[in-house]
Amino acid sequence: MYGSNRQFAEQYRKVGVTTSVVDADPHKLVALLLAGACERIRTAEASLQQNDQARKGKAIGEACAIVGHLNGSLDHEAGGEIAGNLSALYDFVIMRLTEGNLHNDPTALKEALGLMVEIDSAWNAIPADQRQVTKAVAP
Repeated sequence: MYGSNRQFAEQYRKVGVTTSVVDADPHKLVALLLAGACERIRTAEASLQQNDQARKGKAIGEACAIVGHLNGSLDHEAGGEIAGNLSALYDFVIMRLTEGNLHNDPTALKEALGLMVEIDSAWNAIPADQRQVTKAVAP
């Protein structure tokens, strides 16, 4: 009559994500996207180890979409050199994710994850009183 615990957990997770997005300021939205990209890359790494090609491909596709969205959201006019550098990093991450997917290369996935974790850490380290300024360069 009722769904499995896994279905309930998934529905609960989706509600939690939706609530987080609705309540988030621009800085928090970027943080959620960065965390989501890292989560997908970790899923891809685990799927590669388990030889689950479908799950790996789905996770990498989602990670690439998130990173592509972050890249497309950069304000190059307001962000200047920082936005340009982030854009180049995002392009590189997408390239490494694609290579990791095509060649089942765990090193490429690890490298992409490492870069995204660094960007995520730097983004989350921005002091609260400086976050209004970061709207102009928000990825």
